[in-house]
Amino acid sequence: MSDTIADRVGRLILDGSDQENVDHLELVARAAEAHEATRDLLHQSVATARAGGHSWAAIGAVLGLTRQAAQQRFGGAVDKPGGVDQPMDAGGLLGAKVRWLGPVTAFDEMAELALAGRRGWRTVDAGMLKHKVVRTPTQWEHRRVAWTRPASALEQDGWHVAVRAFPWLYLVRDTGIPAED
Repeated sequence: MSDTIADRVGRLILDGSDQENVDHLELVARAAEAHEATRDLLHQSVATARAGGHSWAAIGAVLGLTRQAAQQRFGGAVDKPGGVDQPMDAGGLLGAKVRWLGPVTAFDEMAELALAGRRGWRTVDAGMLKHKVVRTPTQWEHRRVAWTRPASALEQDGWHVAVRAFPWLYLVRDTGIPAED
């Protein structure tokens, strides 16, 4: 029996629900959460394909859309993580200094994040060729890993998932050392 993505997502939505007394509104809420997550993954995948040099026509063909429809649907979201810039409290740090680090590529971003981390900057979001970072009083370590398993499996030894930018996860860890000036 073939286990499709829809089967796996359906099991995740139903996981933990009481099969005898189904709370239909809870299922709607879980399905909406799954829809939002898959929508974000699709947008991130399109941004990754565009960054990799694929045309709107090629992306449209994979999605069953015309070139123009693909560009209209995803074009504005390519430069903005999640499709929109949202006000943020920087992980509970209201009023924290926030800036974009970039342009960076997959080849140099980790070195740039390491330098920024020593100066107290930690990544909180990522877009095409850039990372949104916030300033803290301590140094941070950054890791980029392929998203091949649940993010929670990577959260150990003080590491936390800071950014989900398909196909990558960016992990951060507070060193507790005062930031360099």
